[in-house]
Amino acid sequence: MRALSELIDRKEPAWPLVQQWIAEASLLVEVLPADPAAGDAALYATQVTTRSPMGAIAHNTAGIFIDNGWLRVLGSGKHQRIQRSLPEWNEGRSSGFYLVADDAVGGFFAINGSALGEDAGNVYFYAPDSLRWEPCGFGYSQFLVWAMSEKLNEFYDSLRWDDWASEVKELSGDQVIGIYPFLWTQGAPIKERHRGHVPVAEQWGVQLDLQRQLDGH
Repeated sequence: MRALSELIDRKEPAWPLVQQWIAEASLLVEVLPADPAAGDAALYATQVTTRSPMGAIAHNTAGIFIDNGWLRVLGSGKHQRIQRSLPEWNEGRSSGFYLVADDAVGGFFAINGSALGEDAGNVYFYAPDSLRWEPCGFGYSQFLVWAMSEKLNEFYDSLRWDDWASEVKELSGDQVIGIYPFLWTQGAPIKERHRGHVPVAEQWGVQLDLQRQLDGH
């Protein structure tokens, strides 16, 4: 484990670059300020330097909410809007991948270690309407730029409904909108399905259990 002092890069920090991406974003981006102690703890536990965007976000933010909170990029947590930190969220949940962000309806983004494909280092999306990991074709930095652009709206077009933004604004970053019948089932449009607030940890577990059942495990 590298010491905290080794992880804080004062010569070439990535945070100014991330701030530039936020300033140029075409979607609403909200940066939740980090508690300094929580930022230090998250950076140390993650063991990446602040020269990388991931380390910069873990150290400088509690998290980043994009497009009215539809997408949550994980940081140091310990904030009234989101308690989960990047390293804590991965404890016991990831093996061969690293969860870095999630959305308001149970979709999860992760960096591939080795478990998801041969393109280690690239981002994958766990789709709530298929219960499968799908390659995004880019790494973490490009993921951030993509997530702050209009391409995010195109990506989620089939998973949104009229007035979704007002419902998403009521969520904390530790909740998702649980939709029933589940998104992976055929049936009525999302706007006609039951929707309610569910802890994100519960949604993650339910989806993995369903995937295992469908796969016959």
